[in-house]
Amino acid sequence: MILKLKYFGFSVTCFAILFKLLSWQYADKLLIAGLGSLGIYYLIRIFKK
Repeated sequence: MILKLKYFGFSVTCFAILFKLLSWQYADKLLIAGLGSLGIYYLIRIFKK
């Protein structure tokens, strides 16, 4: 489950970068969602050890 969160964050962040480069809508929201999920993933990893 936790590994899926990491890959979800990476994929959403990649799409957000694509949206930003092409100046499409919702790029900011995708970037927040992608980087936010990666941040949550790494916080969980820190407190799991």
